[in-house]
Amino acid sequence: MTIITRLTQETINRIAAGEVIERPAAAVKELVENALDADATRIDIAIEGGGIARIAVIDNGSGIAQAQLPLAIERHATSKLRDDALIHITTLGFRGEALPSIGAAARLTLTSRPAQQDSAARITVEGGVISRVSPIAAPFGTSAEVTDLFFATPARRKFLRSIGAETAACSDIVRDLALAAPAVGFAFRVDGKTQFDLPPQDRRARLAALIGHDDAAQLIPIDTGESPLTITGFIGPASLTRAAARHNHITVNGRPVRDPMLRMAVRLAYREVIPPGRHPIAALWLNLAHDQLDVNVHPAKSELRFAEADAVRSALIRTIRAALASPATSQAAPSLRYYQPARPSMALQRGFAEREIATGFDLPAPALRPITPSPDSSPYPLGAPIAQIFDTYILALAADDTLILVDQHAAHERLTEERLRRERDQSGIARHALLSPIPVDLPAPDIDRLLAAAPDLAQLGLDLESFGPGAVLVRAIPAALDRANPAALIRDIADSLADHGSAVALTARLDAVLIRMACHRSIRAGRRLTAEEMSALLRAMEATPRAQTCPHGRPTVLRLSRDALERMFGRAGL
Repeated sequence: MTIITRLTQETINRIAAGEVIERPAAAVKELVENALDADATRIDIAIEGGGIARIAVIDNGSGIAQAQLPLAIERHATSKLRDDALIHITTLGFRGEALPSIGAAARLTLTSRPAQQDSAARITVEGGVISRVSPIAAPFGTSAEVTDLFFATPARRKFLRSIGAETAACSDIVRDLALAAPAVGFAFRVDGKTQFDLPPQDRRARLAALIGHDDAAQLIPIDTGESPLTITGFIGPASLTRAAARHNHITVNGRPVRDPMLRMAVRLAYREVIPPGRHPIAALWLNLAHDQLDVNVHPAKSELRFAEADAVRSALIRTIRAALASPATSQAAPSLRYYQPARPSMALQRGFAEREIATGFDLPAPALRPITPSPDSSPYPLGAPIAQIFDTYILALAADDTLILVDQHAAHERLTEERLRRERDQSGIARHALLSPIPVDLPAPDIDRLLAAAPDLAQLGLDLESFGPGAVLVRAIPAALDRANPAALIRDIADSLADHGSAVALTARLDAVLIRMACHRSIRAGRRLTAEEMSALLRAMEATPRAQTCPHGRPTVLRLSRDALERMFGRAGL
């Protein structure tokens, strides 16, 4: 017979702690949110060893009374929730789980002093074991110190990532919170080194401090005004993109979120104006009635549900597109390029008669630009180019009447990557020394990653050095990338290093950087090519290994035979 027994309270707490505190960044998030809920105007955060060895969050908020400290680390006890229906939740925290979860998995010391109290008080929790409250001298506010995270739950600790990866996750969380609450002063230190120390400031100044002054200066303001849903903030023009989506910052009712639906809306808004694989910069604040939003979906409060999700998504897409299309930003955010109508003839080889295209209307510029191929090109495997479609795809005709479609950017990206790889493996990638070294503003974590990888990046033709707080100096770039924008290149490489943390093998990290570099030298989608350029690209593809896919694994070539076309049109067998 199966015997059912009750779990001990310690085991229950440790199981629950695993849902709330998944990694050090989650502990940092909960502690900083507590400080914000306490109306702090200054928050100091410090982590050591990726947050595993130590996390400290100190604020000047309202504090916790001495008699309330034991209750503060008791599960499901909170001072924030005033609505038992869980509809009007106005604080970041409300479940009463963060402090007891941290105390169940680590060693937690909580020191606090409200303004009405003559002295501070302290309580400690070690793996769920609670000490008595003791008086201590301390300033007004609250200090939470966490050490030896997950010592009491070794299974969770076993599955943490590298110190570098956990540090990066903590940094991302702190940046999101600092952007969400610019009126609060934030300081953040990693292993004793200050990453940033910011006073209370307005939103644009906070953005400039965290993403760089050059990028912030290009941002487009958004403000929908008063309505049931207000959207304010800043978006980047279509010309300002990044290699990773980590530069999208969205705050909903004061809560920084990484909601998939909202992120998808941002991507859809930019879909027609930026190349595939690129991501915009955005910092958006959404506000709506609390009864239209459910934050009680997950213990970590990492997911949202909207009462009218379609309306929110549509409003966000519409607002961003309107800002991108406004006359004031038309130069910074160019739309798709089209050709002027080719009046009136097009001549194609291989049996197509020359015909006149004449209408009585001013039609949009055609998406297909025909050319006359060279007669001696057809014997090649990828055929002769006959047209360019959407300024992005080369249409070619092979000797066996197969139609060939080539993605010009993806194909050239592979060619450039193979060239750089050969140079690296044979004699080293040639460098192009810049006449004037270029400083690039970056967040401190990105600078640390770049400088740590500088000796390895030198093998790829990049010469970087520190340039004071908040910047690196670029002295040389690969000769093959001599037309690339050095600042954009370095920012994309920083994204690549962030995506491929220190736990990833060196060769894998360098390969990822190589791919980023190849992208910067490649023909872009939307660029008009001459017949000679199209033909040269096709011939180079035929001579290059792995040219059937781009470095990211996407196809570069599609083939349509006559049989395939007849099947598509239902003509097979007729």
